[in-house]
Amino acid sequence: MPAEAYYTFSLTVAEGKRLIGKGVAALPCVRRALAEGTVVVTRSTTSGYVLEELLGTPINRLDFVTGRTLPSAHPERGKLLSAEIPETILRGGEIDAGADAETITGELRAGDVVIKSPNALDYCQGLVGYLIGAPTGGTVGKYLGPTHGRHLHFVAPCGLEKQIAGDLIEASALLTEAGERLQGPSLWVTPAEIVTELEAIEFLTGACAMQIGAGGIMGAEGAVWLTAFGTDEQIERVNDLIESVQGEPEMLEYAQEQ
Repeated sequence: MPAEAYYTFSLTVAEGKRLIGKGVAALPCVRRALAEGTVVVTRSTTSGYVLEELLGTPINRLDFVTGRTLPSAHPERGKLLSAEIPETILRGGEIDAGADAETITGELRAGDVVIKSPNALDYCQGLVGYLIGAPTGGTVGKYLGPTHGRHLHFVAPCGLEKQIAGDLIEASALLTEAGERLQGPSLWVTPAEIVTELEAIEFLTGACAMQIGAGGIMGAEGAVWLTAFGTDEQIERVNDLIESVQGEPEMLEYAQEQ
């Protein structure tokens, strides 16, 4: 893929989430729904970054989570994070405090946006997976029907660290076959409008990007190595963009600052 310029860099998970938040805020369907319709941001750590970018102001991201994965021996396991901030409904670019999150699905119309971050990513097939613990399907069960029935945009902000080894559909089928023998969540697989670090770079700079590595230590566990390529002007924008997200604190560091 010949290009005028190339730029290779790494992003920690937190830096990637901040970048993805900026990318989702730049999506044409999101910008249109903010101006003319409704955007529903459901809870997750990644969605917390998205909500901050949409509002242009910080929130307490520790309170904007639902399911969460922590080290088994973490001293704050079960206490560090809460779900005190409910899923957030935006109209006109601002929070609609009077909207009822429990009945909002009946008010959504074609072109409106639901943002739900997944637990698993199959990038090549354009599929995401959600770990489901609730018997009714939880947040995914609430919104996927209206997404198809009402022609909504179902946007899945997802860091590349969530790519899984193997086939998501096969994994979901395996858990379904297990039935009552399964101890733990099931896996709901669906296509979505996926926004990873790669799409965010393209939306925000016009450059293309690909992943060339992963992993790290000393707080960079889960990091990704990316190479962006394009025109000199595009790569200059990439450089500025990456500098703007570098240094984003990891969740534990962020929690200690609150």
